[in-house]
Amino acid sequence: MAVTSTSKHLVALNINGDAYELAVVPTHTLLEVLREDAGLTGTKHGCEQGECGLCTVLIDGRPQFSCLTLAVEAEGSEIRTVEGLARDGELHPLQQAWGEKGASQCGYCSPGMLMSAQALLERNPSPTRSEIREALAGNLCRCTGYLAIIDAVELAAARMRSAE
Repeated sequence: MAVTSTSKHLVALNINGDAYELAVVPTHTLLEVLREDAGLTGTKHGCEQGECGLCTVLIDGRPQFSCLTLAVEAEGSEIRTVEGLARDGELHPLQQAWGEKGASQCGYCSPGMLMSAQALLERNPSPTRSEIREALAGNLCRCTGYLAIIDAVELAAARMRSAE
């Protein structure tokens, strides 16, 4: 039997620590499946060409553009979205600092920025401003000018270090 672009394939995904078993079109991106099939709309649509970073999620701890990743390719990986940052109703230190520093104006870039920042802080708990800029380089923002975002990542890093 031939597989057409509309035939669905059962895929098991680990998203934010939860198991999802979804029937997806094999040509659908992880971005589409997260938003449309899993109901996790925090990850945003942007350019859909890997240029803006709005759709950044963590796959096995590494920031990836979900618009360039097929959902079937993510099977067997640990996927984290912005919805997975907060725990037990408590904001993650990054989310807390984001609000305190005014790092979000329209908020559209925030999910991708937060996930890129989270990946940075997991591998480097004491980044320099230059390292923060480099880690966020794939994420575009049209509103903030980036300074408040960098300040928020620095504040979150300091709080996370002191909480250890």
